Amino acid sequence: MAGRRLDQVLAERLPEYSRSRLQQLIDQGLVLVDGTTRRRRDKVRGGEEVRLWPMPESRNPCVAQPIALDIPFEDDHLLVVDKPAGLVVHPAAGNRDGTLQNALLHHLPRLDAVPRAGIVHRLDKDTSGLLVVAKTPQAHKSLVDQLQGRSVYREYRALVQGLLIAGGTIDAPIARDPSQRTRMAVVTRGRPAVTHYRVREKFAVHTLLAVRLETGRTHQIRVHMTHIHHPLVGDRTYGRRPRFPRGANERLIRALQEFPRQALHATALGCAHPRTGEAMRWKSPMPADLRDLLGLLRGDNGHEPD
Repeated sequence: MAGRRLDQVLAERLPEYSRSRLQQLIDQGLVLVDGTTRRRRDKVRGGEEVRLWPMPESRNPCVAQPIALDIPFEDDHLLVVDKPAGLVVHPAAGNRDGTLQNALLHHLPRLDAVPRAGIVHRLDKDTSGLLVVAKTPQAHKSLVDQLQGRSVYREYRALVQGLLIAGGTIDAPIARDPSQRTRMAVVTRGRPAVTHYRVREKFAVHTLLAVRLETGRTHQIRVHMTHIHHPLVGDRTYGRRPRFPRGANERLIRALQEFPRQALHATALGCAHPRTGEAMRWKSPMPADLRDLLGLLRGDNGHEPD
């Protein structure tokens, strides 16, 4: 390794830590080479003794709060949360507390030493379903690497407007909407985004889809389904006026008009266990609000299971 940068060498020899974390430790003087501090770009000669203090540090500017969590799985390395609709994942403008991150810090205070209390991916506030959380820095790095390598399995149920005859793939880059910065949009110079979908159930003027993410861009499913002119039911940001089956009864019309969120649920999640490498898979049942709406649609004429 002679002649190579110190941070590069450490990243290879200590794969359980991210290169950015090792660079922070070097900058903080917590790495000694033959008893002296070095810069991240300094070259090694070979044969030196390197000492490193991977000091845990608080990374979470939020406080623990006793918020109930539905945890279908937990071990020493990770936990899985079944998030209800309405729960924000982490603090941001307008939601400084009362988030999943606050709840996680109350459930396990030592998550304060893990970035974002172990949260490696997120769901929109009004999307329900499964999230995996890292309990250690090593597990965090493993899950981030899996997400970047597109090997984490994420499947959703999405109720969309209009009839889709068959499944397909949407490969369209996503970025901030140039004309409305609070929204995302399909933009030519955006980040790559790939969504796969298949038809699970057909109704008179709606379709229930199984959607699988290959990438994880902000609002990806909502943006992509609107892009192909099939927005999610209840999506106030990207959707359109609700559609009603011909001759629909008043109860169904009211349910479609008043559905309080985008009809999207993260129903399946899979990854390699960060310690053992074992393939793990979890499933979440459809939440009551979506289940009730689907029941009304199934009672309407024109229902066609696929």
